[in-house]
Amino acid sequence: MHQLPPIARFGTRLAYGLLDVTDDPAALDSSGFWAVCQDFEQGLVCARFAEVSRVTTPPALSGSWTGPATGDWRSTLGHEAYTAGVRRIRAYVAAGEVYQVNLCRVLSAPLAADADIDALAALLARGNPAPYAGVLRLPGHGVEVASASPELFLRRTGPVVESGPIKGTGRTEADLLPKDRAENVMIVDLVRNDLGRVCATGSVTVPELCAVERHPGLVHLVSTVRGLLPAGVGWPQLLAALSPPGSVSGAPKSSALRIIGELEPGPRGPYCGAVGWVDADRRRAELAVGIRTFWADRDAGELRFGTGAGITWGSDPEREWRETELKAARLLAVASGASEPSGGSAA
Repeated sequence: MHQLPPIARFGTRLAYGLLDVTDDPAALDSSGFWAVCQDFEQGLVCARFAEVSRVTTPPALSGSWTGPATGDWRSTLGHEAYTAGVRRIRAYVAAGEVYQVNLCRVLSAPLAADADIDALAALLARGNPAPYAGVLRLPGHGVEVASASPELFLRRTGPVVESGPIKGTGRTEADLLPKDRAENVMIVDLVRNDLGRVCATGSVTVPELCAVERHPGLVHLVSTVRGLLPAGVGWPQLLAALSPPGSVSGAPKSSALRIIGELEPGPRGPYCGAVGWVDADRRRAELAVGIRTFWADRDAGELRFGTGAGITWGSDPEREWRETELKAARLLAVASGASEPSGGSAA
């Protein structure tokens, strides 16, 4: 297969002409336009591009895309293992070890050798438009990611930083429960604490709490947490304080990460990490939480996608399983070339 050129596309920005690639977050405080992909496990890839164009129309299908059949997807956690994991987390909550844990599963399906991740991103832009959609294609560096993320991890405008954690998902607003609001407030508190580690004392605020946002096929509860970075605090400190994102980890974060390591059979990779851009010259950035995100593993010949749910004492195992199905169904249908999502998507 002819190797496709490196590109990054986020919103109206199309970056090309790869200059260099590094895993050093300090590079994001230097100069130039950077595309960023950070794993949930915090492995970091920063790619600087020479040119950035503005595009106002949805991306065209730049290459070929032959998606997996809807029945080809396999899950790291099936129904029985996932619901057992929910019950285990509830036991940890009852024991006072944790308040909330985001339990996830990674789906995988065979990937055609000539499949272009940018073509998949174009399909997602049409079939599941999202506010933080993006694609990063770095052949030779192991990064091919297409995201339809609805969730803001970090926005930076000069010294002002902002996060928009999502907690609470339903088909309609009527599906949202008191448990969803309680979970959102809990994660907002965690994000406030994370930002408070690097922001100026007293500058962290919550301008919006538990707002209802509508997305294709579902609704979310979304909050906004904002702070002010003091002089001398850059990307290494900011990423260290906030990674991995609180909304896809749990509270307290250290306990949640330990439980995630126990219950999930493998790494999440780009799923639940961060993907986006940093304009170092203008001190602006927008990184999304890596949810509703596909990535290619060329060595395994697989396309992967993650889905999960936040588990608290008030969680019902079957309802949480159905939430992971709801989050996956529309995206897997788009990736498979179906015009409408089918029920019972991932086994």
